[in-house]
Amino acid sequence: MNRPSNFMPTPDQDVLDVKPLRTLAPMFPAPLGVNTFNQSTSPPLIFVTPAGQFQGGFGDWNNSVAKSFFAFGSKDAGVGKAHTFGDQNADDGKAATFGDQNTDDGKAATFGDKDASGSQNTAIGDQDCAGGQPAAHWSSDVSANANGPIDTTPITVYRATQPNVISLDDDDDDDENYVANQTSASGRKIKRPSRLSRYNMNDGLGSDSSNSTKTKRPKASHKKASADNELTMVPPSGDPREIVEAVLMTFEALRRRHLQMDEAQETSKRADLKAGAIMMASNLRANNTGKRIGVVPGVEIGDIFYFRMELCVIGLHAPSMAGIDYMVAKFGDEDDSVAICIVAAGGYDNNDDDTDVLVYSGSGGNSKNNEERHDQKLERGNLALERSLSRKNVIRVVRGYKDPGCLTGKVYIYDGLYRIHESWKEKTKNGIICFKYKLLREPGQPDGVAIWKMSQKWVENPTTRGNVLHPDLSFGAENLPVFLVNDVDNDKAPQHFTYITQVKHSKPLSSMNPLKGCRCLSVCLPGDANCCCAQRNGGNLPYSSSGLLVCRKPMVYECGESCQCSFNCRNKVTQKGVRIHFEVFKTGNRGWGLRSWDPIRAGSFLCEYVGEVIDDAKCDLNSHEDDYMFQTLCPGEKTLKWNYGPELIGEQSTNISPDTFEPLPIKLSAKKLGNISRFMNHSCAPNVFWQPVQFDYEDDRHPHIMFFALKHIPPMTELTYDYGDIGTDSSGVPRAKNCLCGSSNCRGFFI
Repeated sequence: MNRPSNFMPTPDQDVLDVKPLRTLAPMFPAPLGVNTFNQSTSPPLIFVTPAGQFQGGFGDWNNSVAKSFFAFGSKDAGVGKAHTFGDQNADDGKAATFGDQNTDDGKAATFGDKDASGSQNTAIGDQDCAGGQPAAHWSSDVSANANGPIDTTPITVYRATQPNVISLDDDDDDDENYVANQTSASGRKIKRPSRLSRYNMNDGLGSDSSNSTKTKRPKASHKKASADNELTMVPPSGDPREIVEAVLMTFEALRRRHLQMDEAQETSKRADLKAGAIMMASNLRANNTGKRIGVVPGVEIGDIFYFRMELCVIGLHAPSMAGIDYMVAKFGDEDDSVAICIVAAGGYDNNDDDTDVLVYSGSGGNSKNNEERHDQKLERGNLALERSLSRKNVIRVVRGYKDPGCLTGKVYIYDGLYRIHESWKEKTKNGIICFKYKLLREPGQPDGVAIWKMSQKWVENPTTRGNVLHPDLSFGAENLPVFLVNDVDNDKAPQHFTYITQVKHSKPLSSMNPLKGCRCLSVCLPGDANCCCAQRNGGNLPYSSSGLLVCRKPMVYECGESCQCSFNCRNKVTQKGVRIHFEVFKTGNRGWGLRSWDPIRAGSFLCEYVGEVIDDAKCDLNSHEDDYMFQTLCPGEKTLKWNYGPELIGEQSTNISPDTFEPLPIKLSAKKLGNISRFMNHSCAPNVFWQPVQFDYEDDRHPHIMFFALKHIPPMTELTYDYGDIGTDSSGVPRAKNCLCGSSNCRGFFI
């Protein structure tokens, strides 16, 4: 286009000799302003982006680069309508949000390839089960002129890295290697919303930064902590599985703590987004060397997640909202954009009844507003899926389902690798043309979603569970029946014992002083300085609104019978008994074990260790006869580090080292009297930990021993805890037994 000769650009305008789009190599979004591009001899790509990966919350919407982006993607920029950029696929017509944004008005500005999964998940606010708070409303004031000049930067000014060759095991006829392009930092500073201004964000690659902002909350010094945290929080073994679990555990610890602070201050913000921002700023991520096709190290089929940010920090699915993740890969001498991961969460009517087949709907065009509906376009994510059909590359699939424990939440299940076998277009019930892609699951993989569907069927109708030896091992003593099943051999039942739900003390408890109760009306409230139960817990209630334990403590104090608050008080969790569908099952080589039909969130209460209190004078620790003896021995390092992360937000670490751990004198035997806890086996890599809880008496030497989930636990996964770390040398420990847990860091022995 030729401009008039008298045209004079203003100071914030540049006149550029922009090449036609067909000469430009495609560019795709990557986390936190990190830009993934193809190293080729193609003409330089003009880079225009408002915010990098974090759409709707991490960009500077007032700078000229951001405004230029609106000129490309919006018909009504700046007039108050919902701005959608790229592929948006939300069946409710509300733009997905990233940050504290209320989508009830449907006026959210959204960015990237956004499909069903992203729009649904991010619109529910901070998902903390039934007690989740709605997200606070905020908006970005963006004014763009579609006909205005464009501030751009040639991508050649950005530092490139050498591509990383990823070899995949596939059945392609042509023997080609996929080349995944590394990412490089753009160097552009990203302006953040005020709610995140206290965090010292870097460019997402772990670079140190010393900027800090005054805040009412503890101030984190990422410059000092970033490198140290990366070394101290990532397991030294280098095992990918341990690294992924450590990253997820840190994320959850930060999220729960931020949620606790928000509830105390009566603010409704997205604790998951805050935790993700801190993780990115501190370079605490797994598999952060760039996007890849195929398997992600350390992520196993069947793993479950409750937040899209969890998928981001472990490198499973980079977009925080978009349902289609894609990249530029090299096939022989050609570069092509292909899909590498999709999240199917139900925004469109994706057909997923068959656990080995998924019919996935493309992204874009879907809206409740008839004026905004349009046919889907073969671009971005849809184009990448079409190219994957031609290239026959494998695609990771994450399926989302409603969370049984949360009315507004979702559970995301990694279901392994698929390939696209065919695609077509069809008209939806809303009258738009939609792309459809049929994916078939690669054979020979472990079951993922199939186990989920099977266990949910049992929850709905327990009679469909096969190989049941007894329909309720507790004989009605628990809130829910405990099934006894054997899928392994002909063993009919475990050794005889009497099922009880309360600890049996050898001495009367009348001599103990009752625990002093609070005077709260109805329920205890977060941030109430007059609640003595909260003050006894360090000033904060120990549980979230949905009953998740925030952090591990030497002692957790719940409200008891002497408190004036009601039974519905959030500080009465463990007293309410079992709320999970358990089954006792026969293992292959470790006797009987315990597992759940339900998905279990990290921090969830499972059960109490119930048995007879053993007098020290009568307790023979060297006896080999009692395999059901519980002692408060020092658990492994993984359990002790369940809290790690407070230093990332400027708080003092609450970790306890094995050297400073002090056991409690209480000893329990569940050999003759016990409950489901007696069936939990030992593991050197446990998914459950024990926590002392007191709610009835002042004597902290004899608390209740409660079990909580160490991490997210998929259905039908055996529940295990660490019986006690005795090291790798069993000499001098008469009760030591050979460990059969099979974990990569197995110590070899347990007691």
